[in-house]
Amino acid sequence: MTTPYDQGIEDLMALYRKQRQEAKETRRRINEITGTATAPRQTVKVTVTAQGEVTAIEFPTGAYHRMTPKELSEAMLTTIAQARAAALEQVGELTSLTLPPGVNAADLLQGRADPTLLLSEDPTMPDSVREYIEHGRPDMPTPPRGNPS
Repeated sequence: MTTPYDQGIEDLMALYRKQRQEAKETRRRINEITGTATAPRQTVKVTVTAQGEVTAIEFPTGAYHRMTPKELSEAMLTTIAQARAAALEQVGELTSLTLPPGVNAADLLQGRADPTLLLSEDPTMPDSVREYIEHGRPDMPTPPRGNPS
């Protein structure tokens, strides 16, 4: 015989499995994201992954030949940062609907946000399950709490 408590637990497990599958799909889609940026005068073009890994550096024109090493280095670093920002923006767009209000994906990925904001202090669950957790099944004696004397 299935009780409301059993059904509540089954519902929670089904929700967990669904959320886990959605998280897996989101991770797959994030892994496909790239960001690309091109420096002024097309001196350098950079592509990065959502994790910030540089996957391509191109020099679309010969403009870099006329740059000092310092200028080229600065152009590359700036362009890499812009490509990373573009990739993070895409991650933010992808995850914005699944994150709690006020939590920014780019801030999370760059370590500027508290990851505990993703989980509430009090987990969401049906009242019947919460009652069961706090007091046990109504047809069973309440388990003793604390240190038995």
